[in-house]
Amino acid sequence: MHLKKENILIVDDDIHILELLQRHLQSWNYHTYKAVSVKEAVTILRDTSIDLLITDLKMPEIDGFELIKFVSEHYPNLPKLVVTGYPSVQDSLSAIKSGVVEYLTKPFTKEELGKAIEKSFNLKKTATTSLPTATILKDKSYGDIIGHSEKIKDVIQVIERVKDNKATIFIKGESGTGKELIARAIHYQGKFSRAPFIAVNCGGIPENLLESELFGYTKGAFTGAEKNREGFFQAANGGTIFLDEIGNASTAVQSRLLRVLQEKEVVKVGSQKAEKIDVRIIAATNSDLKDMIKKETFREDLYYRLTVVEIDIAPLRERKEDIPLLIEKFLFKYGVEYKDRFVQITPEASVILQRYNWPGNIRELENVIQRAVIMCDKIIEVEHLPDSLKFNIDFPDDELVSLKEMEKRYIQKVLATTNNNKTKAAEILGIDRKTIRQKLSE
Repeated sequence: MHLKKENILIVDDDIHILELLQRHLQSWNYHTYKAVSVKEAVTILRDTSIDLLITDLKMPEIDGFELIKFVSEHYPNLPKLVVTGYPSVQDSLSAIKSGVVEYLTKPFTKEELGKAIEKSFNLKKTATTSLPTATILKDKSYGDIIGHSEKIKDVIQVIERVKDNKATIFIKGESGTGKELIARAIHYQGKFSRAPFIAVNCGGIPENLLESELFGYTKGAFTGAEKNREGFFQAANGGTIFLDEIGNASTAVQSRLLRVLQEKEVVKVGSQKAEKIDVRIIAATNSDLKDMIKKETFREDLYYRLTVVEIDIAPLRERKEDIPLLIEKFLFKYGVEYKDRFVQITPEASVILQRYNWPGNIRELENVIQRAVIMCDKIIEVEHLPDSLKFNIDFPDDELVSLKEMEKRYIQKVLATTNNNKTKAAEILGIDRKTIRQKLSE
């Protein structure tokens, strides 16, 4: 008798139901895998290509709903069929909402099971819808800042207040929240937009070079200084200089910055002559400068000079209502760049992106969308998203048991996986049939 190509995984803590379902499925020539727990089921799913999941809902420790949610996100194309002895309207609705094809109540007939399986395999993927169009996106932007949350509106209000003057501004926020984007908006939305905007990553320039790069140097100021050179401050004269990761600046650089803020003048490295400059300074960091002041690694007087106007950018997890608009922005950006067209996203994939907490903030979201656009054809689906974003089950720690008990459980697991084929089980275990019979009798 030849088995069909479909592999069906049955999950139920009732061994009698498992055996019954297996007999029915084998009579139709399906290849079956059995699991008595969600943890065992997840192990089989990770190691085996499964075509249909049949699961109970009420199980000890971790129930079937957790398994359904896990499968819906990690194996979105795998049809799911629920069989349960504890029917309820709420459970039915929850199961169907999670993508379950059919819901059978125990006891059921072999004919009912067969129809449910046939329906599961005949399931066709429903049409997908996309997010709002780029026209809507345009109405929710301020320069390159995208969002309509209250926290973003508060930031934009501050920008409107400071964009046309040269007050010193300090931007605070976690890495990836878009601090440079805010600095650019302040510059380019205001009346000084035609003047230079110079962005400097203080953490990306070696400490011994940062001073000369910022303020310039004279010929012979140090080894290798073969001619006079202007620094970033001179290049930004009349406009804006953005000092990102200001917390990385050395004590010497901090002292020079203090003079720039107090006297509005710059002295090149190796020179005694001061040069007057007209520059708006915007500084930013994801470090705790107040803590650095306590540790005496950052000057307190400089801190208060830098924080004339403070802008605190909320992390993405605190303004999740902005995520759909950011998704739309990156879909358009990378869709045009990689596919020469606008790429869409399924509602299921969008829900996962909106649920995730994004510790890397907007930069992490952009990287995920960029990768998904590359991996998809025209539409981003759940399968194109990293597993780290999807629902995962926190299994309780395994109880500590004796070696003999562990051996017993493993033998039972191998036998269940091989449909009680002792010869095949013996091969997997690396023992002979006589030994496995002896173990079973014990």
